[in-house]
Amino acid sequence: MNSFKYHFLAITATIGAMLLGFAPSAYAVPSFARQTGMACAACHTTFPELTEFGRMFKLNGYVLTGMQQLESGQQEGTYPKLKINEIPPLSAMFMTGVSSMSKPLQDPGDGSNTQNGNFEFPQQLSLFFAGEISEHMGVFSQITYTHDTDHFSIDNTDFRYVAHGKFGDADAIYGLTINNNPTVEDVYQGTPAWGFPFISSPVTPSPIASTLIDGTLAQDVAGVGGYTFIADHWYLGATLYRSEHAAISEPYGSTAPPTIKGLAPYWRFAFHNDFGHNESEIGIYGIQANITPTGASSTSTGDKFTDNAIDGYFEHFIGGDSIVVRGTYIHEKADLDASAPGTSDTLNTLKLNGGYHFGSYAAVILGAFRTTGSTDTARYAPSPVPPTPPDAPVPGFGSANGSPDTTGWILQGTYLPWQNVQLGLQYTWYNKFNGASTNYDALGRDAKDNNTLFGYAWFMW
Repeated sequence: MNSFKYHFLAITATIGAMLLGFAPSAYAVPSFARQTGMACAACHTTFPELTEFGRMFKLNGYVLTGMQQLESGQQEGTYPKLKINEIPPLSAMFMTGVSSMSKPLQDPGDGSNTQNGNFEFPQQLSLFFAGEISEHMGVFSQITYTHDTDHFSIDNTDFRYVAHGKFGDADAIYGLTINNNPTVEDVYQGTPAWGFPFISSPVTPSPIASTLIDGTLAQDVAGVGGYTFIADHWYLGATLYRSEHAAISEPYGSTAPPTIKGLAPYWRFAFHNDFGHNESEIGIYGIQANITPTGASSTSTGDKFTDNAIDGYFEHFIGGDSIVVRGTYIHEKADLDASAPGTSDTLNTLKLNGGYHFGSYAAVILGAFRTTGSTDTARYAPSPVPPTPPDAPVPGFGSANGSPDTTGWILQGTYLPWQNVQLGLQYTWYNKFNGASTNYDALGRDAKDNNTLFGYAWFMW
C-alpha cells in the first residue's frame, strides 16, 4: 500500500472514529443561538454558509432582542420579542485536521523526506464574544490560537451599530461597522473573508501570489465604515482602513511591515433578489491602498494597489435541500513606485464553486480556482520562499520563472451529525502551481506533488 493511500485510509478511519465516539448528550449551541433561542440551522446551512435569515441577522447587527425578527414571507410581529440570556455571549470553536500530500516535501539540509500525514491537534482553537451589546449594537469578535504559530491572536472582529428607517417609501437598514478585515462585514459568501474553501490545510505549500483584498490585509488593519440594505434588495457599503500592526508600537518607522499611507477605501454594492424557489445576488467590490514596502520610511512613496472585483451567487431550493453556485473575479493593478519604480503588475483571481446541500446536515461542493498575472522575478522570487535556514533553497515554495500562475480544483464533502459539529474530507489538486506544471521551483517539484487530502473535525459550542 503506498503512502498516499495509507493516509487516505487513516484520515477516513479517524473521522469515522470521531463520529462514533460522540453522544447526542454532548450537543451544545454557540452564543448567537443561545441569544436568539433558535437552532443553528436557522442562520446556516452547513456553517459558515448563511441562510437568508442568517444574512438578515448579521445586517441587523447580530441583534434580534428587542425588535421583531424579520424573515422573507412572514409578517412583522409573528415572532415574539426575545429576552437576552443572563449568561455572557461567549462561544468556542475547536478544529483538528490531518493533511497528506501526494509527495512529501524534502528537508533542505540532507534531502530526506519531511513528515507527511501531519496531524494538528488543535489546528485552530477560537474563543468568541459574539452577540448583543445593546438594543442596537452587537459584535462578532474572535480570538484564535493556531498550531503553527503556537499563540493566540486577534482574529476576525466586527462591531456594529444598526438602526431602521426609510429610503423614500422603502424600508431600510442603516449600519455602522468597525472591523479588521476588508470583506468580513459582507453578508454574501462570494467575497474573500467568508468564501470557499471555508477551511483548508495550513501545513501544505500555498501559491506565491494573492491579491490585496483576498486576505492580505486580514487582521493587519482597522476600519470604520457604514452600510445600508434597502427594500430587501440593494446593499451598499464603504469602509476606510488604516494599518494596525500587532506587536509593533506606533508610530511605524522604517523597520515596520508594509504600511498603508493615509486611508485605504473599500467599497461594496450588491443586488439581492428572491424569486420562486430561488435566491440570487450579483455585486461589485474593491479596495485601493497606497502601501510603503518593508523597510521604507512611512513618508516615502508607496506602491499603489487597486483591486476591482465582481461576485455573485445563485441558490435553488428543492424542498429542504438546495443547489448553490457562487463565484468571484478579482483584478488587481499594482503600480510599484516604491519597491520597483516604473513597474506595473496585474494579478487576476477567479474562484468558482457549486454544491448540493442535503438540508442542514451534509453538503458536497466542487470548486475551481485560477490565478494569472504579470511575470515578475523580483516580486515572485525564483529562489524559494521562505528560506530555512537563511538563504537555503526550500523545495516546494518558490517560482522558477517568476510567474504567479496557479490553477486547480477543490472537492469537499461535509457531514453534520449535530448542528454544531462538522466533519469533512477535502481534496485539492493543482494543474499549475507558481507558474508551471512541472519543476515549478527549479528543484524538481511538480504542481501535482502538492495535491492534498485533508480531513477535519470542526466543533462549535
